[in-house]
Formats: sequence, structure tokens, C-alpha cells
Amino acid sequence: MDLKKIFETLFKNYGAQHWWPGETHDEIVIGAILTQNTNWKNVEKAIMNLKQNDLCALNKIAKADMFKLAELIKPSWYFNQKAKRLIYIAKNLNPFEIKKADLYTARKILLNLSGIGPETADSILLYVYQKPIFVIDTYTKRLFTRLGLKLKDDKYDTFQEYFMNNLPHDIQLFNEYHALIVLHAKHYCKTKPNCDNCCLCCGYVPRKI
Repeated sequence: MDLKKIFETLFKNYGAQHWWPGETHDEIVIGAILTQNTNWKNVEKAIMNLKQNDLCALNKIAKADMFKLAELIKPSWYFNQKAKRLIYIAKNLNPFEIKKADLYTARKILLNLSGIGPETADSILLYVYQKPIFVIDTYTKRLFTRLGLKLKDDKYDTFQEYFMNNLPHDIQLFNEYHALIVLHAKHYCKTKPNCDNCCLCCGYVPRKI
């Protein structure tokens, strides 16, 4: 599978996406936590609430009242759990330690923080700390499986290894590629695919159950 050609096709159709949508590094970290198990529109509402209450910064979240924080991020779903998670991460995340570490060590540090899984960790590494790692999500698995990619399993690490082994380790490329996959999947490669006018149309036909 020519991953570079697929990227070029997506880029030609959509252009640069300027990801991650966030004004500060703290906002990107907060957004990466809040977007777990919900969609970005809900996250935007929660972040707006935080900004309006001068709480869209990790040093302020670390000192915030958990119940107030939970109420502000309510649009993002699982708000009580995410409030606890945000406060814990705000208190324990060491930006300087991650920034100076190599990719493997930095990823390990993030994954050791409660509430941060592979996708969240990699999003933070790529979009905040500018480390070359490819983010895998449901959209990526769905799109490339439909395009004919066959791997030994559908685990996160298996997909990530394939992309990391078959693309140059370029931060900007990884940044744009992930953003373009998300955009394309939302418009065309949905759970129920919309193949009309799809620039990557593979003639995918859902299996009848």
C-alpha cells in the first residue's frame, strides 16, 4: 500500500489542516484528554467553558475544585472521571522532563500517567512536543482496512508499527496525515460509508449481517 500516495491524494483534496486545534500547549493536552470517548464538537464546548472561567491552563486546573471543573467540562461526557483525570495529570505532568527525553522515554512517561492511553499519549507527543510518532485512531483503522490493508491484528501498536515503518519520520507529515484521515473519515469513510465523490473510493461494500 502506497501510504505516501494516499497522503498526497488527501492533501490535494483538502489542503493543510493546521492541527491540533488549540491556542496553547496546555489547551492541546486538555483537549486530548477531553476528546476521549466523545466527539470534538463536545470538546470545543467544554474548552470554551474553561476559557470563560479562566481555567484552560494546567497550573490552574491543578488547583481547581473538582466539582466545579466537572460541571464546566460536562459537554465532553464522563465529566466526573475526566475532571479527576485532568487534575491528576495537571499535577503530575512534567513538560520539561518529556521535552528533553527521547521519543521512547517520553512515551513511557506519559503512559505511566493514569488516564493516558496510547492514542492520547501519541497525540500529546506529536502535537505538543513535536516528536515524530504516528497517531492511530478508529478512523485510521476503518479507512485503511477498507482500502485493503491486511495486518496480523487490529491492535493499536500493530497499525502504528506499519505506518512508522512505511513513512519517513517527518513531524509535519505525521501531523497533516492524521488530521486528513480524521477529516476524510468524518465526511466519507463513516461507519456507513459515503462513497459518492470520495477521492479514495475503493468500492467498499459493507458485509450483510
